[in-house]
Amino acid sequence: MTPESWKSGNRVRLLENGEEYYPRVFEAIGEARTELFVETFILFDDPVGRQLQQALIAAARRGVRVDLTVDGYGSYDLSPEFVRAMTEAGVRVHVFDPRRRLMGIRTNIFRRMHRKIVVVDGRIAFVGGINFSFDHLRDHGAEAKQDYAMEVEGPLVDDIRALTERAVAPPERWWRRRRPPPAASSRADAGKAAARFVARDNELRRDEIERCYREAIRGARREIVIANAYFFPGYRLLRDLIDAARRGVDVRLILQGKPDIPWVRWIAQALYDYLLRGGVRIYEYCERPLHAKVATIDDDWSTVGSSNLDPLSLALNLEANVLVHDREFNKVLRARMEQMMRQHCKVLGPEDAPRRTLWRQVLTFVAFHVTRRFPKWAGFLPGHRSQALPVVVPHSANDPVGAIVPKPGPEQPAATTSDRADAQRPAVRNSRASAR
Repeated sequence: MTPESWKSGNRVRLLENGEEYYPRVFEAIGEARTELFVETFILFDDPVGRQLQQALIAAARRGVRVDLTVDGYGSYDLSPEFVRAMTEAGVRVHVFDPRRRLMGIRTNIFRRMHRKIVVVDGRIAFVGGINFSFDHLRDHGAEAKQDYAMEVEGPLVDDIRALTERAVAPPERWWRRRRPPPAASSRADAGKAAARFVARDNELRRDEIERCYREAIRGARREIVIANAYFFPGYRLLRDLIDAARRGVDVRLILQGKPDIPWVRWIAQALYDYLLRGGVRIYEYCERPLHAKVATIDDDWSTVGSSNLDPLSLALNLEANVLVHDREFNKVLRARMEQMMRQHCKVLGPEDAPRRTLWRQVLTFVAFHVTRRFPKWAGFLPGHRSQALPVVVPHSANDPVGAIVPKPGPEQPAATTSDRADAQRPAVRNSRASAR
């Protein structure tokens, strides 16, 4: 971690669930005057998705440059009419890894574009884990997701904007793909928070987010609180958590107790005995599905973003988190997580861990070593790119977004300059992708 990667003078604000996130994002989009960059893993044609669609159309019609990037897996079932309404208004729609189905099965399985980012006029940015879908609102019912995002204003917005702009720019030749030196921002300070934007990709920043987590965990002196929806990290991060607990740090994990995908909890439970015996405290959030990817460490380190702590986010997908050094922000985020633990979580003890059968011990052993080596193996899997669809729409009403065939032209880089797909999971609920 270089000193230049942290930028001071930022104003940061926590946004919890769609009730806080959507009104603020749509307000900012309505104020856009020059440019808008929007990246989302999932965009549904539902009340929230249609509100975003209309906001982007209105911005494009008043002369704002609008670039919308969706994932070809997570947003595969958008209708041609939904896309056409935007492209005809001037919205430039980009699809990450669009592929036709093979015998009805989606083939774009790995390396999803899992980021959720909005940048308005290079002035204000939003980063987090909330997709543009109705299931992030409590009105959705018992399956509504619990999640977080953050609003950023200040010098850090330059870094966030640079990633989103490069993601839709013409591809560079391989010999030009170099990590640019940190640029000094001329933007005026907007607050007191020091922050860093970290993103993982499949080129230069393959372990960026995991490395930042591990550095902060190893430096913890008093407390670690992590709320993460899909928890199955690699061996090294698990060892860091155990080591922290054994040196007296209060390590607490908030994990799914009412998962949207049942087998996800079963996989995480394979680690419970190991973690509990190591001194880590585990809380299962039982009010509704947990979709959070946030953490606080001691009194001034926090992170909010799109990255889960599992092999898909940490080794395959394009993710983005913001790290914050700020006591006030840390206090707010920790208070929200404390409220979750106090009111809506079940506290697990050693007796709650799955019984240590021979089969489970073998499974845990295999899981440890697979996750330990998974990032290296993942390097052999193919990477993908996004394709811009400025005016092209599906050829028929039966073609989903993921099946769009763009006009001949240069292929756009899939955010390869910065880079979980939240829903790398099988489709659930009305054949839609799970919003991990």
